Amino acid sequence: MSNIKNVCTMDNSIQQYTEQMDLINKAVRTRSNCTELIEYMHIVPYSVVRTRLYTVEELYDQYESGKPDTIMQCMDTRVYRHVIQTGKQTNTPFEIAARSLHDMGIRMAIEGFLNDYRHSSVVGIMGGHALPRTSSVYRQAVDASKRLTEMNHLMISGGGPGAMEATHLGAWMAGRTDDEVDEAMDILSPAPTFEDKGWLEQALRVRERFPKVTGYRSLAIPTWFYGQEPPCVFATDIAKLFENSIREDILLTEAYGGLIYFEGSAGTLQEIFQEAVQDHYVSLGYPSPMVFVNRKFWTEDVPVVPFLQQMMEKGRYKNLLVSLVDTTDEIVDSIQAFKPGV
Repeated sequence: MSNIKNVCTMDNSIQQYTEQMDLINKAVRTRSNCTELIEYMHIVPYSVVRTRLYTVEELYDQYESGKPDTIMQCMDTRVYRHVIQTGKQTNTPFEIAARSLHDMGIRMAIEGFLNDYRHSSVVGIMGGHALPRTSSVYRQAVDASKRLTEMNHLMISGGGPGAMEATHLGAWMAGRTDDEVDEAMDILSPAPTFEDKGWLEQALRVRERFPKVTGYRSLAIPTWFYGQEPPCVFATDIAKLFENSIREDILLTEAYGGLIYFEGSAGTLQEIFQEAVQDHYVSLGYPSPMVFVNRKFWTEDVPVVPFLQQMMEKGRYKNLLVSLVDTTDEIVDSIQAFKPGV
C-alpha cells in the first residue's frame, strides 16, 4: 500500500509540474504575453535576476532602531506579503516563472560562495526555531558553532530564529572572548523568542556592540515559505529562497562535514530522516556525521537514535555515522574526528 501511495504521490507531482509548465508555455506563446511577463517581472518586490546572496542590510532595509513597526516596510516583509497574496504554492504562470528565476540565481550564488571552502569544512546545525535565547541549549549551540568556526569550519543553518540563530551568533562571535559572548547573551535575553517584543532590536544591539572584525563567515538558507520566521541578523551571507524543498536539499547536501542536531520537532525530524536516506545510499560520495546532542532527549523524549540504531542492525539503514553526545567538547570532537571517505 505504501508503494502505491508513493507512486501516486509521484504521479501527482509530475502532473502538477506538467500543468505548471503548460501554463507558462501558454502564457508566453504570443509576443504580447512575453511583454506582459517581462512587465510582471519588473513589478514583483524582488529581483528575478538575482546574482548574489542577500545581506541583513538588504532584507531589513527600512528598519529603524526604536521603531519596531518599520519592519513591516522591510524588503523581507514586503516579499513575504507578496507570497501570501500570490500563494505559497502559486499556480500563477508569471509568478512561477519569476520565483524560479530568482531561486536559480540564488543557487548559483551559493555555488560560487561555497567554492571558497572545502566540502568537508561545511557543517550544519539543525534544531527548533522556538528554542529561546535564554536556554542552556541555545548557549551550547552558540559555543559549538563559535569553536568550529574558529577551526575554519563554515557553519550553515536554515537562517531563522532559535537554534538557527544560535549557529550564526556563534560564528559572528568567533575570535572573541567568552566574556564577550556572555555580554552578547545578556543583551539578547530580554527578548528570548522571535515572538517577543524587541527580538530584532536586541539582536541589532549585539551587532552594534560587537561589530564583525574577523574574516569568519556563515551561510544562512531561509525561505519565504516560512516567512513568518524572521531571518537572523548574525549570518554574514543569506541565501533566501522561495522553494522550501530546494532549501532543505541544499542544507543537507552541502553539509558534507556533518550535521549537528539539537532538540527540535517536526522540521528537525524531517531533516534527520532525509539525511539518513542520503547517507544510506552514499548519494554524495561519502556519508557525513550525524551528531545528536542531549542523550536523554534523543533516546527517551524523542527516541530517534535507538530507532536508527535498530534499523542499522537490521540492515534497513547502512553507512550512517551516528554520534550521541552531551557536551560541547564532544560535539566538536565528533566533527573534528571525521575523515571523509575513510
